Amino acid sequence: MVNMISTFLSNSSAESYISLAFALIPVVWLLVSLGFFKLPANRACFIGLALSLIIATSYFNMPYELVGRAALEGVVLAVLPILWVIVAAFYTYNISLMTGAMKRIKNMMYSVSGDRRIQALAIAWGFGGFLESVAGFGTAVAIPASILIALGFEPFFAAVICLIANTIAVAFGVVGIPVTTLAKVTDLPVMPLTLDIALQLTPFVLLVPFLIVYTVTKSWKGFTGVWIITLMAGISFAVAQFLIAKYIGPEVPAIIGSVISFATIIVCARLIPPAIEWRFPHETDQQTANIHHRKKHLKQQIIAWIPYLLLLLLVLGTSKLFPFINNSLGEIKSALLIYNGPGGKPLYIDWILTPGTLIMISAILGGLMQGATTKDLIIVLGHTTLQLRKTIVTVVCIVSMAKVLGYSGMVTSIAVFLASSTGSLYPFVAPFVGALGTFITGSDTSSNVLFGQLQKSVATQIGTDPSWIAAANTSGASAGKLISPQSIAIATTATGLTGKEGAILNVTVKYVCIFVVALGILTYWFAF
Repeated sequence: MVNMISTFLSNSSAESYISLAFALIPVVWLLVSLGFFKLPANRACFIGLALSLIIATSYFNMPYELVGRAALEGVVLAVLPILWVIVAAFYTYNISLMTGAMKRIKNMMYSVSGDRRIQALAIAWGFGGFLESVAGFGTAVAIPASILIALGFEPFFAAVICLIANTIAVAFGVVGIPVTTLAKVTDLPVMPLTLDIALQLTPFVLLVPFLIVYTVTKSWKGFTGVWIITLMAGISFAVAQFLIAKYIGPEVPAIIGSVISFATIIVCARLIPPAIEWRFPHETDQQTANIHHRKKHLKQQIIAWIPYLLLLLLVLGTSKLFPFINNSLGEIKSALLIYNGPGGKPLYIDWILTPGTLIMISAILGGLMQGATTKDLIIVLGHTTLQLRKTIVTVVCIVSMAKVLGYSGMVTSIAVFLASSTGSLYPFVAPFVGALGTFITGSDTSSNVLFGQLQKSVATQIGTDPSWIAAANTSGASAGKLISPQSIAIATTATGLTGKEGAILNVTVKYVCIFVVALGILTYWFAF
């Protein structure tokens, strides 16, 4: 990677800039087609994939066979684990609808508080953070957004709120896989990386709950009566995540942080409730009187939440906290060498230790405990798959496109240009590189694979701490989830807004700019 930067610097010819321009075409197309032309994500991503295939073969001289293999690897990766997780997450929610468990969850949330701000914090921030930390791959957007709609939130803002809330737990999501992967890619010690990421994210952990409340109320006056709860939601998450990151490692900071934050929000809502419960302008007391403060028996509440409780037990029980179980189940995997060109590696598929399988097991067992029959579960699975047909096209196209961009060298051309043209200012740009990786791939882990070594190499060249700059890739990648076509497609599917991806992108891109610029300043300030 260092040689690539040096080559670019020494060869600042028109050819280099033309290569950069061609490499940018698929990326710019996604931004323009979604944000300006408002094309549905499945169509925009399909055209983006076609553009990447044409450019890879015609300008970057990638052999047709290798282009096909790269795209095929993307298809396999899209199905396992990404789409497997998405289907399992929606399946869990649809089972809860069918059995009536979702109605009990809704009533329980009303019994805690009828205040819309507190509901958004508890579901999008606390519960969403938990889902991201144990499962990832869009679950933290799909399920909380669906619950918020069931509670009476407008679908559009339910999607936006959950996308905003999903930024923080991403770094330590799926039991810390983004961080452990970054450590392997860069050959950097995992504990310093974990601590650096926690340090970079802490200010944003405190900020995001306030952004959630502001998005719900659309007014600074909306903090009246809940600013202490909002602050405590951030502080409890931040303190727990930081301490776990510092002393234990990357696997459970977001799990512990989100669970403690969720509990803190519930307790604070009980102890210091707002004097006046905030509702949406169009709501009346009569609309919510039939379910507000309705009490449910503890057993009924547990059964309603049982799929998610089972998921927590399965994730922790099969994690590295229990090495024998983790190692035994980890052996149940397959290795497929699909792309055999330069940089190609076997694609490992875990059949048991993958979030999709754990979520599916939790959904089936939970559904049976909630009273569903085997026939019911099969019917719901068919309905769920049909519901996700456009999302499936979007995810397959965007992941295949990411693989073609990566293997052809287009992604590297963009990143190396940014690195070589900024010099000592690069720490400010480092989070943007991470966000670019997530925009393209939809995954913090994939962004670390794409750019982790680049970040380390540039840090070494400019004389700053490689761990700090590599950590900025993960932190920036977390913000990039806000504008990832994959994440937005999941959000629109969950909220019934398929085809409105561009409208959501126009809102979330503003938040991304704030995140990345602020994170860039923070990274630069402490880089030297």
